[in-house]
Amino acid sequence: MSNKSPVLLEKILYDHIAFIYGQDDAAAIHRQLMTHLNQFKTTHAHRPQLARKNRISERDSVLITYGDMIQHDGGRPLQSLGAFLQSHLTELISIVHILPFYPYSSDDGFSVIDYRQVNPDFGNWKDIAHLGENFRLMLDAVVNHISAQSVEFQGYLNGDPDYETFFLSLEPDTDLSRVFRPRTSPVLTPFQTSRGEKYVWTTFSVDQIDLNYTSPDVLIEVIDILLFYIAHGAELIRLDAITFIWKEIGTTCASLPRTHRIVQLMRTVLDFVAPHVILITETNVPHSENISYFGDGSNEAQMVYN
Repeated sequence: MSNKSPVLLEKILYDHIAFIYGQDDAAAIHRQLMTHLNQFKTTHAHRPQLARKNRISERDSVLITYGDMIQHDGGRPLQSLGAFLQSHLTELISIVHILPFYPYSSDDGFSVIDYRQVNPDFGNWKDIAHLGENFRLMLDAVVNHISAQSVEFQGYLNGDPDYETFFLSLEPDTDLSRVFRPRTSPVLTPFQTSRGEKYVWTTFSVDQIDLNYTSPDVLIEVIDILLFYIAHGAELIRLDAITFIWKEIGTTCASLPRTHRIVQLMRTVLDFVAPHVILITETNVPHSENISYFGDGSNEAQMVYN
């Protein structure tokens, strides 16, 4: 639980925004973010927040599973998973981490088409809620990239002004030799758009389009997604591939200062609206870099995942 006052947390949020986007734009972005956070607090004020002194201890065990791992004829996989766990594992498992169960186009769920929907082949939000009645829930926020089939990227391709800043395009001859690569595919992928051919940043695959966090609109949208998951019962949120969210040409584009500052901002958001929620970073980097996402021990992730 955060011991910081709401006034102090607002000030910390402002400082994070000013570091990420500069003083000139900080006040406007801060007002926009606070509007979203205060709306969330008002809407969910009737829900008692869990006060766990030791939110994770040696008594906890976490089951990690795909949403369709347990199936039987005539039932939804998430429904089947819930029934199986309730019947066999309530005394053994305290937390269930359901890997991405959203509509997706590739990469076993990690190319998300719609962050706010449950894959209808798996079930629905009622099935997730039922799981949450018996187990604490960990959900994935796959917010480094989004599916090429998403409304957002299709809007970008078609010139929708709502999404023109959501993705990062560069000239094809841009020197990206220093960029750290987790995959062997090219950093930039050409796409035909209503404005001609654009070379768009794709860290993981041609179907996984990186979000452009230099746009405050992207950050606000991602915060809204985190709040949506909390509203649907998430007590733990894993930030997938968070290492790569901030790009600066001429650097490795991995674990940059603004990357850490965005994680700190997310932690501050949770401290402000949902201090019972635990933030977990997934980085897939060497140990020393992985544990750097603890920050100073109080201002970034409560847990790190590699």
